[in-house]
Formats: sequence, C-alpha cells, structure tokens
Amino acid sequence: MATAMGPGSEDGAKPDGLVIYIDGAWVPEARAAISVFDHGFLYGDGVFEGIRAYNGRVFRLDEHLDRMYDSAKAIALEIPHTKAQFAEIILETLRRNNLRDAYIRPVVARGVGDLGLDPRKCKKATVVVITKPLISLYPKERYEKGLTLVTVSTRRTPPECVSPNIKSLNYLNNILGRIEANTRGADEGIMLDTHGFVSEATADNIFLIRKGVVLTPPPHNTLKGITRQTAIEVARAEGYEVREETITLFDVYSADEVFITGTAAELAPVVVVDGRKIGDGKPGPVTKHLTAAFRTLCNQTGTPIDAEERERVLA
Repeated sequence: MATAMGPGSEDGAKPDGLVIYIDGAWVPEARAAISVFDHGFLYGDGVFEGIRAYNGRVFRLDEHLDRMYDSAKAIALEIPHTKAQFAEIILETLRRNNLRDAYIRPVVARGVGDLGLDPRKCKKATVVVITKPLISLYPKERYEKGLTLVTVSTRRTPPECVSPNIKSLNYLNNILGRIEANTRGADEGIMLDTHGFVSEATADNIFLIRKGVVLTPPPHNTLKGITRQTAIEVARAEGYEVREETITLFDVYSADEVFITGTAAELAPVVVVDGRKIGDGKPGPVTKHLTAAFRTLCNQTGTPIDAEERERVLA
C-alpha cells in the first residue's frame, strides 16, 4: 500500500476534501463515481458495513468484515479481495485522510451489468471505501436526556423473504419506517415483525431492562448488530444476566429501561415510546453503567490504523 498523506484539517479531513477508495484507486471525493449500470445503483444489489474508529484504532474490524463477507456469500456475491486485503484497504483509506476518529463505510456492489436483473451480466464487483470524520448520530443532549421512539406501521421484512442478517444496499424497508418516524416527530422508529413482535429500530437494535435483566430480540428477526453483540458482552462482563427472547410492545412499555444500539448511535437511552414514559422518564442506571463500560472498551481496543503499530501488534 502507498504511504499515508500529510496532515489534514482540524476535523481530520484533507483541506481539498476526502479521499475515497474505488476499485484499486484513491480518488478525491469530487471525482468519486460509479457506473449508472452498476447493479448496486440500479437494484440495491450489494452489501455494506458501518464501522467506527476511535483514538487511532478501528473498533471490531474483523467482526465487521466477517459479517460483510457472510452477507456477500448469502447473495452469491464474490468480493475480489481477501479479508486481510480489505482490512488494509480500509486502514490505508483512513491514513490517506489522516483520520484517527472516523465513521467508515465499505461497500461492495454487484458491479456493472445491463438494465436486466441477471447478476451474471455483472462480471466484477465494485468496491468502495468511504471514511469521514466521526460525528454523533444524535445531539449530545439526546444522550443525556433520552430519545423518543414510536412504533411504525411498516413491518420488518420477514426472514422467509430476505434474511435481516444480510446487510444489503437495499434499505427501503428501513427507510419507509424512518420516514414515518420522522413525520411523527420521533428520534427513531420501532419496527415489528409480521407476527407483531418487536424486531428492531429502523437503524438500530433495541434492548430492554426489567428487574436488572437485560433483554433483546433474538437474531432470527433482527440484524446481528456488532454493537448489539458488544453490548451483550459488556453487560455480561459487568455481571448482568442477558437474555435473547421474543419481545412484545407490552414488554417495551412496561420496561424499567430501554436503550438502542448501533455503530453510529453507540448506546443511546430511550425515555418515551409511543407516548408512554419508560421507567421514570430519565436514562436509567443500568443504561448509564453499560454506556460508560462500552465507551471505555471502544476507546481502548481495536485494530491500529498506524502501519507500524499494526505490524507490532501482528508480530
């Protein structure tokens, strides 16, 4: 890989804009483009990940790549790089943008074909890596005071149609849910499955706390979120019982605490759902405890971005 570029601006980005990786080359964001015949653009045919870097380290990089490659295998999409090669592409993109704290978006689309559906017409996948300075999904006061959620009418795509664990480029199901949440003035929307059980939020996983036990829906009807799994591991390490079980809206309304998890959201407290106050209407003690432990973990672990430090770790 090429060496990293020089210093950027105060927010980490280069003064002349970000550098984007596309199919073997790093190009200025103003010139970053794919073909209009790419099936990723035409049909949402591809996979992606959302990853974060904290303090010069990429958090759970291997787990994110494992999930992306699993998603690609599920849709018979061949990624033209090994996981080790893809990891280095991500790290080099961060270096070229002089980023130590970042949001990372690797994308693998089916590639250039024609206007038909047949993926055999797409001879080679398109690979894109975007890295941007790290920003919080919600304003700081939302993390301090809590989020408001509503249950949306759009049901989560059932696993017998498309597995929720394929993190594909087609997010229209979730977007329709988010549109409804937006029109109702909520921070996020809860999506139910076709049986009426709680699946997930439009862009996040959901957790409840009842009598000190941490509960979350099982992964058969919800995405196996990397932050979700991290929250489960953190909770168990901190001594909490964690259960994956079917959850109803009654369980949500009557919970002592609710929080959501996601790469961009991290752990975010929820204090109102469908007009019902959760607990005492303030972020609860368990949520605060897990959030602090999660942030400590994020800031102390991960894959080093610096090439020399990475070599020392791998040695």
